[in-house]
Amino acid sequence: MLVCRSIAEIRAAVRDFRAAGQSVGLVPTMGALHDGHLSLVAAAKAANDAVVATIFVNPTQFGNPDDLLKYPRTEDEDLAKLEAAGVSAVFMPPVSEMYPEGAETIVETTQLANMLHGLVRPGHYRGVCTIVTKLFNIVMADNAYFGEKDYQQLQVIRRMALDLNVPTAVHGVPTVREADGLAMSSRNVRLSPEDRAASVVLNASLTRAEEVAENGGTIAQIDAAIRDTINAEPRARLTGVDIVQALTLQPVTGRPSGTIGIMMSAEFGPEDNTVLLIDQREIAL
Repeated sequence: MLVCRSIAEIRAAVRDFRAAGQSVGLVPTMGALHDGHLSLVAAAKAANDAVVATIFVNPTQFGNPDDLLKYPRTEDEDLAKLEAAGVSAVFMPPVSEMYPEGAETIVETTQLANMLHGLVRPGHYRGVCTIVTKLFNIVMADNAYFGEKDYQQLQVIRRMALDLNVPTAVHGVPTVREADGLAMSSRNVRLSPEDRAASVVLNASLTRAEEVAENGGTIAQIDAAIRDTINAEPRARLTGVDIVQALTLQPVTGRPSGTIGIMMSAEFGPEDNTVLLIDQREIAL
C-alpha cells in the first residue's frame, strides 16, 4: 500500500493505476477509522480495481476550534486497517498541502448547505464541499463512496457533483451500527461510559419514529415520538430533528408518503466537553 503525503505523489500513483488499465474508487475519511469506514472501502473494492483512501482532518468544516483539536487522530492504526482491507494507496496530506497560503476559493451548495443541520453548524457543509471538490480534482476517481449516516452531507455532495459536472460517480453506503444500535462514528470514543450507554437512545428514537410512520402517523406525531424518546434520557440533549423528502431535503407536512428521511443530532457530556452525535433513518412508506 502506497502512503502519499503530497498531491504530486497521489497523482503519480493514480497515473500508474490508470496505465495498468485499472478503475479507481475513492474513500474520503478524516481518520480514526472504524467498521463504518471499512464498509466504504469494501464497497469501493467490490466495484473498482484500485482503491484510494484519504485521511485528512479538514479544518474548514469545524465551527468549534476545540472540536477540531479534540478530533481523534490514530494514524498508525488507520494505516494498518486500510492495508488489511486491501487499499492500494492512502493520501495523507498536511493542511498546508490542501490549503496553501493565500487560498481563498470555496465551494458551496447555496441552499442544501444552509438548511437543516447546516443552520446548527454554519459553514460546515461549505467546508465539506470545498475539501471533497479538491479531493475529486486531485484523485480523479471513477467512483467515490460516502456513508449514509450524514444524510444531508451525502445529498450536498451529490448536488455539488451534479452541478459542477464532476465525472466521479457518488455512491452512498448504508450506516454501520454497533451491536446495540449506535451508529459507528469516530466521535464515539470521546463518550464517557455513562454517555456511551445513553447514546443508544438515538437509534431507539428513530425506531420509534419508524413505527409511528408505518402506522400512518403524521409528521407531528413522528416528530413527537423522537422528542419524547430523547427527552426521556437525561444524558441526551436533542439539538436538531428534521423530517424531509428524500434527496431534495424539502420539509414534509401532514401524513407523509413516498420516501422520507429523518435526520437528528444530540449532544452528550458536560458543556465544556460535549460530543455531538448524528443519526438518520430513511423510511419508505
